[in-house]
Amino acid sequence: MPRFTVLLPTHNRADVIAYSIRSVLAQTERDFELFVVGDGCTDETAEVVAAFDDLRIRWFDLPKSPHSGYANRNIALRQASGEFIAYAQHDDLMFPDHLARFREVMASAVAWAYSRPLWVTRDGIVVPYGTNLKHRDERAFFLDVRNTIPSNCVVHRRDCLENFGYWPEDISQVADWMLWKTYIRCLGPERIAYLPIATALHFSAVWKNSRHCGVPEVLHWLKIIENTGWWPSELRRSVPSPGQEQRVWSEALDEGGEKFVGELRFAVDRVMDRQAWSSLLHVLPRVAELEEDVQRRDGEMERLKATVSSLETALRETQQ
Repeated sequence: MPRFTVLLPTHNRADVIAYSIRSVLAQTERDFELFVVGDGCTDETAEVVAAFDDLRIRWFDLPKSPHSGYANRNIALRQASGEFIAYAQHDDLMFPDHLARFREVMASAVAWAYSRPLWVTRDGIVVPYGTNLKHRDERAFFLDVRNTIPSNCVVHRRDCLENFGYWPEDISQVADWMLWKTYIRCLGPERIAYLPIATALHFSAVWKNSRHCGVPEVLHWLKIIENTGWWPSELRRSVPSPGQEQRVWSEALDEGGEKFVGELRFAVDRVMDRQAWSSLLHVLPRVAELEEDVQRRDGEMERLKATVSSLETALRETQQ
């Protein structure tokens, strides 16, 4: 029985799925099976998968299921042997230590864990984000407002599927968000974990037709990048044309190896620190204004107290 089952669902992305598969096969954690689940593929996906000579790969050539193919994912997951379920996407990339990092995290009683997301724009810019579900306000935002954790950042124990449910099959989108919310509410904060480092790259889906992946926070980062000169070179790559970003970043990972991943993570930390400092600089003038206002009000209060004291003295002298 393998330690991990990696689920990689796909629909007609023969142009990029090889990059995703290679990133899974390059894992330093070798104890896994890879389920590539075709959801009615009519392109050359089957041929691309067959070109990989690795017994850990299992190809599910299934007819198109309704909506985004969540029912086909469940067909494969019911045959999973791994103790843990990890999720890949046909247009995303794992760092080589992705599974190894999660193996360390899941060694305790943790049942559902996730790493820091990194979104990649259509023009090759890596944008970090982080949601710490241990914080009550961030957990409330995730549960009530919007999904901020791509599925390629998530690993959970296989028994979560039997205990709390498989992927919902009757909705058109965001079934991953629905599933994560169910698991989080059932497990409670003590059985979930946040790995605050990046372990994968998440690319904008073609159908979104969006430079910023349709994520407001990524758009906010892009506005910052366009108005600053300090964005690290490690977090951007020149992309010849939209649709080439997976190839460009896959080649960078292959060529740079562990050193490249380390530099990228260090750049992410620098960006988060720099943004925290920039946010503080924006807040400081307002804090100074508030301090001046408090001092002015304190001065007015002292003057009022002096006036009242003088009036009380005058009143006493009159009464005498």
